[in-house]
Amino acid sequence: MGAQQTTQQSLWTRLPEDVLLEILALVPAVDLIHRCRLVCSQWKEVIDSATLWKLKCQRAGYIKKDYKKHPKDWKIFYYLSSHKKNLLQNPCALEKFNSWTIEENGGDLWKVEKLPGDLGENFPDETVTKYFVTSFGICKKSQLIDLKKMGYSNKFMDTFQPDIVIKDWYAARKDCGCQYELVVQLLSKKKTTIREFAPEKVFIEQWSDACWRQMTCRFSNYGPGVRYIYFQHGGNDTQFWAGWYGVRVTNSSVTIEPEDLTLYENR
Repeated sequence: MGAQQTTQQSLWTRLPEDVLLEILALVPAVDLIHRCRLVCSQWKEVIDSATLWKLKCQRAGYIKKDYKKHPKDWKIFYYLSSHKKNLLQNPCALEKFNSWTIEENGGDLWKVEKLPGDLGENFPDETVTKYFVTSFGICKKSQLIDLKKMGYSNKFMDTFQPDIVIKDWYAARKDCGCQYELVVQLLSKKKTTIREFAPEKVFIEQWSDACWRQMTCRFSNYGPGVRYIYFQHGGNDTQFWAGWYGVRVTNSSVTIEPEDLTLYENR
């Protein structure tokens, strides 16, 4: 039995490299790193190659057809792509205000409503069914994301500085003007600001199309020391009508992603 196993192992280690590459590309990443890589020097060399991880990225659909450059490290690109998740909790109001800190609750307070809402428009993604809505006084809510608790170690963040991508959707009612604002900060261990995205307030006039719009930001090359991400958004209506006529927000996201290969240079 032992001789048979030795013969089988020998056959595996004598496979042509292109055949071995195709086979190993089908193996889950965790097994490649912790098991297959230890088999022999040939397997280790193939598993450590950029060619293998690029092939895995292609097969998983992580590379867009219009990509213009190669990443610094295909293995890290694969890891970040496969582990991408929304770090914000309860982004679509399915659990009312759970996980959110209400910082300002003016007028008739924050409220959750069902899409499309009165004099509103459907959301582009039909799986999103609810939104948060503000009132005639300023309403703001926030979340503080602890990157280490989310699975991104201090060493990983400092060494690779993966892109941090922010997306936030907002809309108005057709019959009422409103304002929308967003602030995102990358914070140190002591919660001092390392980088900030704070665009000008968006004012939407009365009798708008009420379409949902997206505010986006991509943080790159922000340096070492980022330990938290602070996300805050909100607004109010500008007619000062009693009730919930202010800006609507939903489907917010904060994701850790690989660099954008469709850009020649990082932003």
